[in-house]
Amino acid sequence: MSPSQTIVLATPVFLLLIAIEFAVGRARGRNTYRFNDALGSISLGMLSQTSAVFTRVLRIGLYSAVFSQVALWRNDAFWTSAWGWLLALLFYDFCYYWLHRMGHEVGVLWAAHAVHHQSQDYNLSTALRQTSSGALLGWVFYLPMALAGVPPLVFAVVGLIDLLYQFWVHTEQVGRLGWFDRWFCAPSNHRVHHAVNDRYLDKNYGGILIVWDRLFGTFHAEDAREPCVYGTRGLLNSWDPLWANAQVYAALAHDSWHARRFSDKLRVWFKRPGWRPADVAARFPKPAFDLAQLPRFDPAMDARTRWFAGAQFVLLLAGVSVFLWQADGAPLAHNAVWFAVLLAAQWALGAVVQGRIGMLQALVVEAGALATATSALGLLPWHWLFKPLAMAIAILWIALSACQAIARGRFDPKPWGLLLAAVALSLAGDVFLMFGGLFLPGLVSFLGAHLAYLALLRQGVPWFAHRPALLATLATGAATYACLWLGGLPAALRGPVAAYVLVIALMAAQALGRAQRLRSPAARSVAVGACLFMLSDALLATHRFVLPLPLAPLWVLASYYAAQVLIVHGMLRSLGGSAVPCAGADRGVDLSPPARTPLGSA
Repeated sequence: MSPSQTIVLATPVFLLLIAIEFAVGRARGRNTYRFNDALGSISLGMLSQTSAVFTRVLRIGLYSAVFSQVALWRNDAFWTSAWGWLLALLFYDFCYYWLHRMGHEVGVLWAAHAVHHQSQDYNLSTALRQTSSGALLGWVFYLPMALAGVPPLVFAVVGLIDLLYQFWVHTEQVGRLGWFDRWFCAPSNHRVHHAVNDRYLDKNYGGILIVWDRLFGTFHAEDAREPCVYGTRGLLNSWDPLWANAQVYAALAHDSWHARRFSDKLRVWFKRPGWRPADVAARFPKPAFDLAQLPRFDPAMDARTRWFAGAQFVLLLAGVSVFLWQADGAPLAHNAVWFAVLLAAQWALGAVVQGRIGMLQALVVEAGALATATSALGLLPWHWLFKPLAMAIAILWIALSACQAIARGRFDPKPWGLLLAAVALSLAGDVFLMFGGLFLPGLVSFLGAHLAYLALLRQGVPWFAHRPALLATLATGAATYACLWLGGLPAALRGPVAAYVLVIALMAAQALGRAQRLRSPAARSVAVGACLFMLSDALLATHRFVLPLPLAPLWVLASYYAAQVLIVHGMLRSLGGSAVPCAGADRGVDLSPPARTPLGSA
């Protein structure tokens, strides 16, 4: 049984224990769960496990290579004996202590580990909140075990034991445990580790044993007079799983880029978290950390959004379970495609919970991702379902947004009609292109869609307001058409394709000029979408008439659906209809500090 399958079998146990902890907290009157935070933490745990399918070679593969080539002592019989297993577990826990400690003392390692600390709640769902990038450098800390001759199987098993042990210590419902706290990482000790209080910061790194902290001077006991406050000092303020993993890396890259001295550009990555070159700190100051004013990120959700998010979470959990169960035996390309689908669904779920997009927009993203995957993998019956479904949901999204605009008295029928016509013609083009002999009707439908978009983008702005953008898109279109002509474009299609290329180039130029004139996020969203539309069409035509592209449906449809979502989202914001209909959520933070209850013995 693979490690991924072990995690799948353990997941119901994790969820059951989470439910028990939630019930106990409610009964005691000190519930530690918030729906949005728990969803975010478990989603990051799912992302950690699905991404591990691709990074396992860095941990197990490189370990095995070092073991096979340079192990100083080979005695598999000893390491698979009872004493050998115990020693290997202690050895692993010792290596984990130093990885964990360096994860708090070195900037680039903290960038990976910070994900686990971002939650402002502390409960069993926090235990599942894991990094997706830790394997990039973390494998180095376990090489001493390979040098000592610990077999890869033993290393993998004790690593899983160490990881599973740490699940139960993430709770506020278990208090001090007397002698156990002195030897082992227990809930009280680990609460200190997750706290951002000055006296608790960067303490208690042990995985199973707290003895390492006592030996190396990093231990601090929990004090009932000062309750732990959780999170990170650089607040995430997002439920986006991608940004959660990228936040600290982005901050380090920003400071490294803007540092004047080359040595500082490097030191940013290896100094303690929070260190900044003096010149960067002066140019881009950050407010000092104040525990008393720590904001609590908690965007509101209405009941409909909660039910939608809950249903999405259940479906996502099922999808992740199926993916992990078969991943080790599936081709890499198949795993990559399904991972992308799951990632799109996780992003959409986080965006809905945060109030950044609405439920219908999330469904368009998910249906588009499924249409892309089923086409790339040749699952045609499912592709025929999801491809038209994506644009049908987009039409419903526009219609409901129009109803909101009418209710607000901000409805102008012309632009709304053009937007609806563009998406409806896109739907017709999708259906035509699903059948081999209807390429020309599909081309005409999309030509009509682009003309509708072009007329829509003309509303309120002059034609082609940015002439360099017009020249660039026309040149790109001309180069694309020349490649198609030389690649063997049929004579009967040369005229229609020329008209199509011209219209899509003009549409992109108009969108770029509009963005340059309006300088709004909505206009920029439309401009990016129009450029992606141009890319998608170029990839489709190249694949059909010039040379076959590997996994062509993946690139063509991924850029196509991204284009449609960005254009519709941006236009809805511009037209005064809500870009997040039916979301019922406001984005914001609660500025009151999180309340914590001191814990005695349970």
